[in-house]
Amino acid sequence: MRMATAKSQQIVGFRIGKEHFGVPISVVHEIVRMMDITMVPDSPPHIEGVINLRGKIIPVVDLRKRFAEPIQPDRRNRILVAELDGHQVGLVVDAANEVLKINPDLIEPPPNIFEQGEVNYVTGVGKLNGRLIILINLAKIMQMGELRRISDFAETAESIPSAE
Repeated sequence: MRMATAKSQQIVGFRIGKEHFGVPISVVHEIVRMMDITMVPDSPPHIEGVINLRGKIIPVVDLRKRFAEPIQPDRRNRILVAELDGHQVGLVVDAANEVLKINPDLIEPPPNIFEQGEVNYVTGVGKLNGRLIILINLAKIMQMGELRRISDFAETAESIPSAE
């Protein structure tokens, strides 16, 4: 009997600070260069505002702030556009430019410490070419009420007539 070999997981890799993170390629629509972000009044500190991406208003969250990392503007900064619960959200990261293939045998389940509290979004830790890739669930990072508020911001911004 032949054993089925596990198919490599395709992960979009990105960096925040010195750490490398990954999310399933299936949730990522695209990666775009930094662009002008319109502030939204009274939003939480890690919500940067909204962008107009080819006519679609997309809320933008700064994952660097969400992870309490220092913000260092750089030409490598990117907005990772992902789909969460049927809504597109832009996520500001320090760098994002690679699709990684990680063999499931090289992915360890998250240590018990990550299962509770603020870091329950870690789904595993992948080992790739001598570095660790922290695999995360974006939906868990963005709590459901927060995700709804972000979507409301985008819908409100889309309904405002353009001054063009």
